[in-house]
Amino acid sequence: MLLSCGDALVDFLPVKSVDGRSAAVPVVGGSCLNIAVGMARLGALAGFVGGISTDLFGRMIADHARTSHVELRYATRSEHQTTLAFVRHVEGEPQYAFYDEATASRNWTHRRGSIPFAEIEAIHIGSTTLANDKGAAQAQAIIEDAGGSTTISFDPNCRPNLVRHKTTYVDQMNAFAASANIVRMSDVDFEFLYGGSDYGEWAKSLIAAGTSLVVVTRGIRGAQAWHREAGSAEVKAPAIDVVDTIGAGDSFQAALLFALRAIGRIKTEALAQLDAAELHRVLSFASTCAAFTCGRAGADPPRQSDVGAALSRLFAE
Repeated sequence: MLLSCGDALVDFLPVKSVDGRSAAVPVVGGSCLNIAVGMARLGALAGFVGGISTDLFGRMIADHARTSHVELRYATRSEHQTTLAFVRHVEGEPQYAFYDEATASRNWTHRRGSIPFAEIEAIHIGSTTLANDKGAAQAQAIIEDAGGSTTISFDPNCRPNLVRHKTTYVDQMNAFAASANIVRMSDVDFEFLYGGSDYGEWAKSLIAAGTSLVVVTRGIRGAQAWHREAGSAEVKAPAIDVVDTIGAGDSFQAALLFALRAIGRIKTEALAQLDAAELHRVLSFASTCAAFTCGRAGADPPRQSDVGAALSRLFAE
């Protein structure tokens, strides 16, 4: 099984009502839930780890997850309210206003031994739950509980308006990156955390410290990756008519983990032996899935039937 641990929430997406007024439509989201949904829709046995409310919005989240065949046995239901996020687009990038005090995601606690990590091939962590000390501590507890037996995937998916002490936050993100086997972040996240665009030197430093695979996604400029054995690679973003970019990074992450598992490279030792051709194929597949998501509104990752040709290319020798 592949797991994704972190946020599950409801996004309110901007729309126009029939009389032309601005309105907002509730859509299930949350980066880590999106990743679990993306992996499951592509055909992996996938589960979500984190807090889900029993309120109206929490029921929407649970129904959405189950419809996509996401396993919720490791999620915790509680009466705490659901995190809500209101979205607007600024220069093509989504910006978020979060309502996240005393929520189910904030109050979730990892119970040591509750996840049979010997049966888990990879677990992904990241996003809004890492922006507060309690959430970061729970994610760290999961990494420690995994004990090196499970591949750790990390994407900070930074939300600057949730970060109260940037220096502390950057230090925490660096610590998570150093403990992960796979690190992905967007160019926007990199700019927020480190400034500039010197991705290569940063990637090389992580690899020297033990990370196997580092990926930077750059929107319409495609994706770059660095691997300790396969070297560096770059793929272009497919040309599409963009509806919005919400969930594109999540679809990329889900497809990346799915693809590595599909070709037998998700476990730590196998991941370390990834070759250059395999690296290019998994990046291309992930880019195709991200582009598909950009072609429709909201975080709506593809199913296998949507990306059949790309899936065939993934298995090409």
